[in-house]
Amino acid sequence: MSDCLFCKIAAGEIPCNKVYEDEDFLAFHDIHPKAPTHVLVIPKFHLETLADATEQDTALLGLMLDRVRHIADAELHLDAGYRVVINVREGGGQEVFHIHVHILGGKKLPF
Repeated sequence: MSDCLFCKIAAGEIPCNKVYEDEDFLAFHDIHPKAPTHVLVIPKFHLETLADATEQDTALLGLMLDRVRHIADAELHLDAGYRVVINVREGGGQEVFHIHVHILGGKKLPF
């Protein structure tokens, strides 16, 4: 999608502070962190929200969560723990309409 911020980041048109990248996903530091470690994991395929996912997206979503686990453990070394958040639609706090997972850690997080 040509006007999507995260599509432009995934395409390399907008720079980011990259943590991880493979054929299907990109992870980078959030520019407005809510924790000492705040990384976003995005698929390179455009999907607006989790609510828009279909059964055909099941493999992508499972792989995305596997990448989140790998990034948190191997790249960020969040051994003490971390929080995984997916905001869905505007009412759920989603600001960029390209599905993404927040990895938050680096301190004990409040509920």
